[in-house]
Amino acid sequence: MHPSSWPDALPGILDRISAEGAAVDRPRVRTPVTAYLVPADDRSAIQFSVPVVVGRRILEEFPLDPAGADGAVAALIEHLKQRVPQVPDMGPLAGAGTRFPGRYRDGVEPYTVIRSPSAMAEPLWKADHRNFAGPEGLYLTLRGALPYPSPPHQEGIRQVTEWLEALLAATAREVFHASPAPLEEEWRNSLDQKVLRDALPGLGLVSFLGDGALPARGFTHYRCFPRVAGPKEGVSVPFRCPPELGPVEVELSASGGTITGLGIRRREVMAITGSNAEGKSTLLSAVWCGQDDHLRGDGREHIVTVPNVATVEAGCQGLFLADVSLFFRRLPPGLSGTPTAVSGQGSASLVMAQQLQRAVRVGAPLCLFDEDRSAPNLLVPSCVQGDEVMVLSRILASQRDAMGDTALLFAAGALDILVARADRILLLEGHAAHAMNPSEFRRRLRGHLADVMESLRADAVEEQDAVDLKSGVTTCRLSSWGEGPGGGSPPSRSHPDEG
Repeated sequence: MHPSSWPDALPGILDRISAEGAAVDRPRVRTPVTAYLVPADDRSAIQFSVPVVVGRRILEEFPLDPAGADGAVAALIEHLKQRVPQVPDMGPLAGAGTRFPGRYRDGVEPYTVIRSPSAMAEPLWKADHRNFAGPEGLYLTLRGALPYPSPPHQEGIRQVTEWLEALLAATAREVFHASPAPLEEEWRNSLDQKVLRDALPGLGLVSFLGDGALPARGFTHYRCFPRVAGPKEGVSVPFRCPPELGPVEVELSASGGTITGLGIRRREVMAITGSNAEGKSTLLSAVWCGQDDHLRGDGREHIVTVPNVATVEAGCQGLFLADVSLFFRRLPPGLSGTPTAVSGQGSASLVMAQQLQRAVRVGAPLCLFDEDRSAPNLLVPSCVQGDEVMVLSRILASQRDAMGDTALLFAAGALDILVARADRILLLEGHAAHAMNPSEFRRRLRGHLADVMESLRADAVEEQDAVDLKSGVTTCRLSSWGEGPGGGSPPSRSHPDEG
């Protein structure tokens, strides 16, 4: 009697699959989570997932700290993806032969992140809890799609079994034939990042940006946000720490040698500034992504950041007993509670205040924010602002200890008053990193504000002239008191009724 559905046929198919050096990993078969055989809704393909174990014992092959084994696993997976176009039996990983193979391209999408503490890029094939090195070899979960062979009958079941068995055999051959050298290099690369991340607090740092790093990202349909995006193609300016910012040297203990770069210090306030489209947000994002480990060639493998980084941004949302007392002395109308426990619909600045204050309260080692996604009225003062708001620039000027042990790193192009409160300033010009001495920045800011004041004074004179003209007042202005019919007398103002 034939199974009534393809999911029902799966157990029998798994019983028949075998290959030299590989097998179905029975303990990890969890239908329909890790193992499934499901027709697409339009019957254009049959989608599958099979957990397998390939007998290449890389944990024994490389006498290295197992903590870096995920780097070798990631390298092996990327090797397998690259081989799919050349090995027909591996085609099912990319949906080859199905009516719409583009639906299954995620199976072979390149991925340059080794490990991340965040649950992200779940559809992509990568080193994770389902693809790892263990005592019996390399544990992989093979996913993809096969041409739909009609409802399950003897011939269809035989065909699907042969396809999956051929896939398993081809995968095993490629795993065993993969050169050990790049696997060891990525193992050491992964270890370097993990060891350095653990060592940063002891160095008084919360992040390290290595010289030569390439922060710019290239986005695809499957990797459309910075954390998972790959390296940018074409021109990309390498990061170099300006000498004025005090480059630090760190050890790459697993691969050997040292590397220099920018160290972001514990408790410091650091600004990334520059004109429009100079890469400020990109560099800030790279620091955030430094919580992850990256393959060589990603461009961020030498950008390493401690875990538990806080990111804050403006956005209207509901608040419930939120503490915003560091920034707000009184609450705006429409909210209930007190500044230490406010509830209601929060404005952009209230939400950002709550996020900043929470980062400080929980002791986040580093807090990141970008001018482009911030509430400026929480960061710098305005002439129309009341005394109920204490903006961040004033807190940094007069209540620095209120920020606790949290370091601040922000990107800003127009928040000059906030940038002036930074301990160090990194200036981007032509996408290259330069240093701006804070004292020099404040001098420029004073000059800029003086120009603004002069312009406002000129505007005030014009406005007064317009008022006088409208009220019938005639104003006599001379280039100097020694000119005109009045000789050396000062200019005078006469009214129509003066005779």
